[in-house]
Amino acid sequence: MEILLARQPKRWLFYTALNILFTGIWGAFIEIPEKAGFPATLGYIVWSLTMLPVAAVLLFKISWRLEYSPRAIFLGMVVGVTGAGGQLLLFEALRKGPAFIIFPLITLFPVLTIILSVLFLKEKGSRRQWTGVVIALIAACFLSFQPPQGSPVQGIQWFLLSLAVFVLWGIQGYAMKFANQTMQAESIFFYMALAGVLLAPFAWHMTDFSQHVNWGWKGPYLAALIHVLNAVGVLSLVYALRYGKAVIVMPLTSLASVMTVVLSLMIYNVVPGMVLGAGIILALVAIALLSE
Repeated sequence: MEILLARQPKRWLFYTALNILFTGIWGAFIEIPEKAGFPATLGYIVWSLTMLPVAAVLLFKISWRLEYSPRAIFLGMVVGVTGAGGQLLLFEALRKGPAFIIFPLITLFPVLTIILSVLFLKEKGSRRQWTGVVIALIAACFLSFQPPQGSPVQGIQWFLLSLAVFVLWGIQGYAMKFANQTMQAESIFFYMALAGVLLAPFAWHMTDFSQHVNWGWKGPYLAALIHVLNAVGVLSLVYALRYGKAVIVMPLTSLASVMTVVLSLMIYNVVPGMVLGAGIILALVAIALLSE
């Protein structure tokens, strides 16, 4: 497979499509164990564990030649900690603030990746691609919008936490591309998996065990099957950034929510509202522009 892909000029597009596919399907089904009584914080722990067998397969593929220089460990852990740490902060932000503002805000994190990549990696894009980037970011906001619910917005702690997630995930995208210039993708993924597991105790501490936790089939076991999809999606992102520009790949991967929305609408037999409908249309336009 790798040999065949090496002959193709758009390997980045292949891996980006895989990321959109697996991450989008994961997003559509991940709420099932949560609604069944398995908290998202425990789901994080399960996710971190599903990363390990994928990392093991990758290390086997490269004959266990893991890069372990101080530089490689540092870069790999930066990629892992910024991604996993941002996820943990997102849990806390959603406890304190409104999802209908938080999700559109953090969905724009590719903007930071783009800025860093242009400034420090000197990446460039065509006029058509930059148009696609802007449309993709707008589409991502539309697709992540949720109607206001509950009490009025209060305080700023949730905003600061959301801003921290935005910064961490934006840095992760840049760091992943930067690391790919000198490291094997397999080593990067291994350190991402390691960072996720090391942060798992924080997720355990954040879990409210005063509430009932479903430890049955629809709890950790179903969550594990679903989170494997995300692990493969993360791996696809590492490879996509290995072969493609961050300024193009990151906005495209943010459109995985198109797959999530479409599948969710099909599963629950719901007609999309104007905001979601506009988001889907804009996303399709962005994909056409960015995949030139």
